[in-house]
Amino acid sequence: MLLLTLALVGCGLMTILSATYEESRPFSAFFIKQAVWAGAGLVGLAIAMIFDYRLLHRYGYIVYALGVGLLVVVHFAGSTGGGAQRWIGLGPVALQPSEFMKIALVVVLATNLHRWAGSARLYWGKLLAPIALFALPAFLILRQPDLGTVILLGLVAFSVLLVAGLPLRLVMFAALVVLPALPFGWQHLKPYQQRRIVSFLNPDEDPLGAGYHVLQSMIAIGSGMVHGKGYLRGTQNNLHFLPEQHTDFVFSVFAEEWGFVGCTLLLSLYAALILRGLVIAGKAKDNLGALLAAGLTATVFWQVIINIAMTSGALPVVGITLPFLSYGGSSLLALLTSIGLIMNVSMRRHSY
Repeated sequence: MLLLTLALVGCGLMTILSATYEESRPFSAFFIKQAVWAGAGLVGLAIAMIFDYRLLHRYGYIVYALGVGLLVVVHFAGSTGGGAQRWIGLGPVALQPSEFMKIALVVVLATNLHRWAGSARLYWGKLLAPIALFALPAFLILRQPDLGTVILLGLVAFSVLLVAGLPLRLVMFAALVVLPALPFGWQHLKPYQQRRIVSFLNPDEDPLGAGYHVLQSMIAIGSGMVHGKGYLRGTQNNLHFLPEQHTDFVFSVFAEEWGFVGCTLLLSLYAALILRGLVIAGKAKDNLGALLAAGLTATVFWQVIINIAMTSGALPVVGITLPFLSYGGSSLLALLTSIGLIMNVSMRRHSY
């Protein structure tokens, strides 16, 4: 798992270097910052490995409370960028607490559910606490606003509940209740969120506006063809047609330069990492470890699925970054810490 993680981080640094490359300054500030965050993330990974994860049974709610507390700080004193208030400024760096909330939510759900995981009695009464634990940070993150992260947290919480033994009949009942109500949520979306959904359904309707991101991304992915145009030779990237090319649409940069072959190798790395995480969850010595490993692995899985589907036009643009490849210090630090926790579970599967 460590080797797979390092390979993905290396791919990310290479792609960010290409996405922000300029002849006058080949090593951009984005690349240097990401490299520094990668080093900090490896320290976080090591720290997450050294303690016994079973201590989280005692301190899971404290971890969750700290995560929620940081979200509250963002609401009252956070810095704003791109029309959203999501960061806490700490001198030269800015932290995005919602990234660390992904870990905190998995930890608290594992703490809450591990006593009943695997039993056939995970009914509505025992679901009230997990739903409340998800709803509080979801509400705070929606106010930033950051709908993409809320959707991701919901999918991760759902994944943990499934592993814990959520009956499928409850899932079907919830779907029958929620799906008919979705159209009524349209009026509560922000105008830019409505435009994203409309552009997803018909990107050609506004090719220079709401549909611009997806159209340019699809052009870049398709132009890579089989073997790609070569490293640093992507025209959509170099001519700056791609928006957010070092963050949300970094996969388009990679696909244009490395083509179908390169994308296959990249997706193989992700698949191997996710499968390894699931194997660790299956071999965990207790329910707490199994839920931790499965939930943190699900976080990576859903981010990969959503981002690649988004950049290829299969889902609306929701602002979910690609794990380990997209630029973002908080995201990389949280992801590497998550990998450390998964490895922690693996290392202690034979301890008593």
